[in-house]
Amino acid sequence: MSERHDKESPSARITRWLVSGPPLLFLLLLVAIPGVIMVFASFRYPGEFGGLAPLVAADPQTLHGLTIETYRFFFGDFIYAEVFIKSFVMALATTLICLVMAYPLALLIARSSKQIRNLMMLLVILPFTSNFLIGIYAWMIILGPQAALNQTINVLLGVFGIAPVQLLFSPVAVMIAMVYVYLPFMVLPLYTNLEKHDPVLLDAAQDLGANAWQRFWRVTFPLSQPGIFAGSALVFIPAIGMFAVPELLGGTGDIMIGNLIKEQFLGTRDWPFGSTLAILLTLAVLLVVWIVARLSARGGRYA
Repeated sequence: MSERHDKESPSARITRWLVSGPPLLFLLLLVAIPGVIMVFASFRYPGEFGGLAPLVAADPQTLHGLTIETYRFFFGDFIYAEVFIKSFVMALATTLICLVMAYPLALLIARSSKQIRNLMMLLVILPFTSNFLIGIYAWMIILGPQAALNQTINVLLGVFGIAPVQLLFSPVAVMIAMVYVYLPFMVLPLYTNLEKHDPVLLDAAQDLGANAWQRFWRVTFPLSQPGIFAGSALVFIPAIGMFAVPELLGGTGDIMIGNLIKEQFLGTRDWPFGSTLAILLTLAVLLVVWIVARLSARGGRYA
């Protein structure tokens, strides 16, 4: 290894640094340094008027220095763990619904002709051409109490003697909007994986007597596991920290960890506790990434 570096020409070293330097600088400035600041802030006291208290205070009565009080406060009150669990459940449900909806769509696109495939892929990525909030406000109109969808559902419920329901500002509205936002992130990696499958394998399985379900379960599904894990990670990781959708479409009981973090920084201005919540969320996401990476590596043996 050292001999290879000794023989590396100056131009090759410059090229290597020009290629790897900008991403490393980006990660250092926008990920590593803010992460270190966040960790350090989580061990500080909150300031008297918000923010962070000084490390050295002139008044001995003023709280200053470093502390683990924010972590004690988090683990001492179950309500914050409950918000974490609720966020995890919402993100997991979003991921599963996206997977169920995206898999047949991605399979249909992968097995369509080239012209139809390009058209369908264009329709999948079409939501990316508009602003994120425009779609959310559109769902506020669609799910509103005076909307045709809500009135139709209440008429059907009234036939069975069930009280009217409100779709907007409910967990149902949050789930619908989150699936709408993250569905393309599940379709794209699944399509990329399914499009590469060799149809000869399915023909061979059919020649050996496998029916359509057996061909899917024994051939297509194992080969698509890397795409499933990649899509699940792309949906679950941002969904667990989502705050815009629950704030706009959810009720008072639909708060997620992202809303709690935003409130600590912008509302109560308790930066140490907000940093603690952000660090714990980051650790939870890293744990999920590690699990998905292990499962993806294991599933990749089928490919």
